[in-house]
Amino acid sequence: MRGTPAHPISNDTNRQGTLKLPRQVLRTGVRELLLLVALTGGAVVLHGYHGGVEDAEIYLPGVLKNLNPALYPRNSEFFGSHAGMTLYPTLIAGSIRLSHLPAATVMLLWHLATIFGFLFACFRIARLCFSEKHAVWCGVALTASLLTLPVAGTALYIMDQYVTTRSFSTAASMLALASILERRYAAAGVWVVFTMAVHPLMSLFLLALAGMLVLFESAKTLAPAMFVVFPLTLFPPVSNSYRAVLQSHPYFLLTNWAWYEWLGILAPLVMLIAMATYGRRACFGPMAHVLKVLAAFEALFMAVALFISSPGPLERFAELQPMRCLLLVYILLFLLGGCLLGQWVLRRRMWRWALLFAPLCAGMALAQVQLFPDSSHLELPWVRSRNSWVEGFDWIRTHTPQDAYFALDPDYQRLPGEDVHGFRAISQRSMVADYWSDSGGPSMFPALAPEWSEQVDARRGWKQFQRSDFLRLKARYGVDWVVLQHPGAFGLVCPYQNERILVCRID
Repeated sequence: MRGTPAHPISNDTNRQGTLKLPRQVLRTGVRELLLLVALTGGAVVLHGYHGGVEDAEIYLPGVLKNLNPALYPRNSEFFGSHAGMTLYPTLIAGSIRLSHLPAATVMLLWHLATIFGFLFACFRIARLCFSEKHAVWCGVALTASLLTLPVAGTALYIMDQYVTTRSFSTAASMLALASILERRYAAAGVWVVFTMAVHPLMSLFLLALAGMLVLFESAKTLAPAMFVVFPLTLFPPVSNSYRAVLQSHPYFLLTNWAWYEWLGILAPLVMLIAMATYGRRACFGPMAHVLKVLAAFEALFMAVALFISSPGPLERFAELQPMRCLLLVYILLFLLGGCLLGQWVLRRRMWRWALLFAPLCAGMALAQVQLFPDSSHLELPWVRSRNSWVEGFDWIRTHTPQDAYFALDPDYQRLPGEDVHGFRAISQRSMVADYWSDSGGPSMFPALAPEWSEQVDARRGWKQFQRSDFLRLKARYGVDWVVLQHPGAFGLVCPYQNERILVCRID
């Protein structure tokens, strides 16, 4: 099936750049799909793959417990609070059961699928705005090259180096926006509902942007956007323990952002306005309309973020993280900006493409290698890990009982050589709450904050712990195993050790 040529843009838009698409939707040919597959594979090779790092510590245990309810008999609430509000664990676990493939392999396949869906949506949006193929593919290629770019001070990447709920919500959000711009509202509704099911928080930003795109058909109606009312019972009063959680997530409050992170807010806003003005004059399909709405969208949530950041009782709304709106802003800014770059600068000159993408891709790959210096760039399921911490966690999974209860340094993910690998995600064992990953639960569910704070405080001075301190942890929480760094602690039996860690029993 051959792809039909793009519509004549100048005939499908009015003077304000508002989209006037016919009912039919542009088809995607086999060649375009193959190019998207190639871009997907290239993006994974470029940005790396690390299946058990960072937020995988929250979401992967939910999948594993769905497959085997006997796992994680202790402290499962720290990841179950997230898992219980999303379709993600059921979806992934169901696909593992249906495919009969190892969980790690299925996770990698979903990672590839979500990136493909994301790039496919980007391609659909780009071709609505630009008829020249080189402009469309420049925008898609630029977006693929920047997948692991940090989004200002939000602690988000455009796409993570592993599959998580945001992988699904980001791809689904872009597919929903593409469907809206194509006026396929039924399909858009399906993707919106899916996004709500897989990531309720990120769906708020999709709903706001989608509503603004639909409501503001004319540049003259960019009035107050929309107001979403939340039951106040979802946001209990701020407690001391919840303030401790906020200290572990300073990016929740806009007033904590550094000056260079503020540039990540203001610079895109200026660029959106400039590109919208240029797009209206050049009449590039719905581009001007999209950019104007994006500018209003960012300004709206920036105002909300400043309001929430005021000291006092308004901090209770910090868990909404309104500046996460920047994720959609960044994606569409790079996509449409890349199209403009291809249209007017790169054109069909291969040397210009090489001059842009060679150093850009090299820089992105180097940044990822430096981010995980003690791990392989591609931590594929069938390749043995060279990370000492991961080797120890793998030994735990195969040599300790399923009901074993572990304690680690509460800051273990920031220790040398650890490379933010998640203990639960890899070892499949319960552990006492840590400072970083497990603060994610209390940040969204404040009722968990006192328990989290107590368990973290119980290990203050961990590096000086002796056998008597570990016995105290055993008596208080039932901990029967610990993971230590060399030289360990006198009096503990340690059946496993490597160059960095020891795995010891508390007898």
